[in-house]
Amino acid sequence: MSGRAPKRGFASRPADPERWIKAPDAPSARDAGAAGFTARLTIDVTPELRGRIKIAAFQRGVTVADMLRELLAREFPTNEGDPS
Repeated sequence: MSGRAPKRGFASRPADPERWIKAPDAPSARDAGAAGFTARLTIDVTPELRGRIKIAAFQRGVTVADMLRELLAREFPTNEGDPS
């Protein structure tokens, strides 16, 4: 009988976390049109707030991601002299 291969978990920790954090995200086929966006931002919100955000985006006829990108760009404009 042959031995079982070691079971791999869903995700494993990177060997070099600093290099992993600084590495660019691999583009997915789904995000081909969003090539200008280079980072993902994850935040924790309550289910109620998430629902309100989704409803507001739907009423405006945009995606949640596009609405939040616009909001963040408006609230945090680029300043001359700031590193890009």
